[in-house]
Amino acid sequence: MTVFTAVVKASDIDLKVITQGEVRAKTQINIISEVAGRVIEVSPEFVEGGIVKPGVPFVSIESIDYVFAVNQAKARVAEAEVRVQQAKAVAEVVQYQLRNEGKVSDLALKIPQLTEANAKLTSAQSDLEQAQLNLSRTQISLPFDGRVISTSVAVGQYISPGTQIGRAFSNDWVEIRLPLNDSQLATLGLPIGFVATNYNRVPIKISAKVAGREHLWAGQLNRLDASIDPSTRMLFGTAEVQNPYAEGASQTGMPLAVGLFVTVEIVGRTLENAYIIPREALRAGDKVYVVNNDGKLEIRSVDVTYSSETEAVVNVGLDIGDQVIISSIPNPIEGMRLSIAHRNLVSSDDQAAES
Repeated sequence: MTVFTAVVKASDIDLKVITQGEVRAKTQINIISEVAGRVIEVSPEFVEGGIVKPGVPFVSIESIDYVFAVNQAKARVAEAEVRVQQAKAVAEVVQYQLRNEGKVSDLALKIPQLTEANAKLTSAQSDLEQAQLNLSRTQISLPFDGRVISTSVAVGQYISPGTQIGRAFSNDWVEIRLPLNDSQLATLGLPIGFVATNYNRVPIKISAKVAGREHLWAGQLNRLDASIDPSTRMLFGTAEVQNPYAEGASQTGMPLAVGLFVTVEIVGRTLENAYIIPREALRAGDKVYVVNNDGKLEIRSVDVTYSSETEAVVNVGLDIGDQVIISSIPNPIEGMRLSIAHRNLVSSDDQAAES
């Protein structure tokens, strides 16, 4: 039987982990009204998928009642300020009149009355601040750049404090929760509870098929959970991508959208002088077919340290220079005679010359 083979070689290799996860927003909130009133304006951007800017109102509530409350609070502050000035003037007169009377009580010196007037002024100023805050809350906005997920408000609708009017997420960061089994954790060489810093960043490659094309994004593994999920026996890591709708988009301009299911490649530890064979040379049950020096088949058991879609690393069962079989053998029998065929690899230049 004629077979194709590959030679076992030793070289350094960067181990990789391939896993999958769903993109989700790092910050996602319910938008809730803090004051009551009738909705008088809704921004055209406050729709599903709309863009919201920090501090830019997208819903306006009728504010006339809150303007009245601010004016009334200002009047109470002015009144309290007058009372303070009056109390201060009375206290100064009394203190001057009683300057030679020896020991005199604080009440006689009008000190408690001045303290009371100052306290009422402070209370009035607090009421004014609260009224101004309520007035500002009639203009509903977000403190970050984001996208709207859903809305549930319309012009003319009356809402009360605590009414949810929509949901939105911040688009400055997105996260991907990545399940890792024990073998993958060993490949990464990271401890449980790992947290990335500026000195131990773990870069990742993210890929997904969107609109019929394969797109690539770059990110980093930010942390590993400190505990194993008891239901799946998996350890979850969290990857992050900054500005996924702007600088963090793919080279083709495709954003890493929330809800997208992606494949993530993480570079792990490096193995030095590893015995590497093609992935197709690895058979079921961690077996490898070898053509020995006599041209006969040997079936060997190997200890697989790492495997990917294209190659595998073994540390027991093979030596450098062994000829491992990469083609199929219908009925392998230990000791059967084999002949090795060599594939004719024709370069693109040769193909062009032939044409």
